[in-house]
Amino acid sequence: MADFQKIFDKYRYSPDVVIKSKTWFSQQVALMSKRSINERKLFSENKTVEKLKPGKLYLYYYDPKHKATLPWYDKFPLVFPYQADSNSFIGLNMHYLSYYYRIKLMTMLMKFSTNSKLNEKTQLMYSWQVLSSIAQHELVEQTIHKYLIDHVRSVFIEIPATDWYTALMLPVERFTKASKTQVWGNL
Repeated sequence: MADFQKIFDKYRYSPDVVIKSKTWFSQQVALMSKRSINERKLFSENKTVEKLKPGKLYLYYYDPKHKATLPWYDKFPLVFPYQADSNSFIGLNMHYLSYYYRIKLMTMLMKFSTNSKLNEKTQLMYSWQVLSSIAQHELVEQTIHKYLIDHVRSVFIEIPATDWYTALMLPVERFTKASKTQVWGNL
């Protein structure tokens, strides 16, 4: 996946690529709206699970217990969980990074994947000890969040590994109390 990072770095400031990307994204939004794709349909048409597996990627609705005191929070987290108990889990919410840094962190995380093919058997194999050893750990620290099971307000959508990079680039984050620009500027 390092090649993907090089391509991203090479073209991120190219006006022509930016225009083409915006055009492509607008077309995809139009196609989705014609097919009536919405968040409810997203949950009903994809693989949903009740129990999380570390090293997989999940999307779900969340209502934080301490939302009144949080400076901001994401109501629709995209998380790689890595530690859990019966009441909560800790994971990397990729939405807390800009799209560029999501790809950068994902490239680092792929070093800990079970395979590089990104297929149904792919998952990340890591722990906090492994994550803290990553050279650019500020990216990891920005994404670490604890979630209480009884504050999850939906089923979990498991994102297949074949769609991880696509999911990282979709603008489905739902920050409350701050814009995504403010949240991402915190890095």
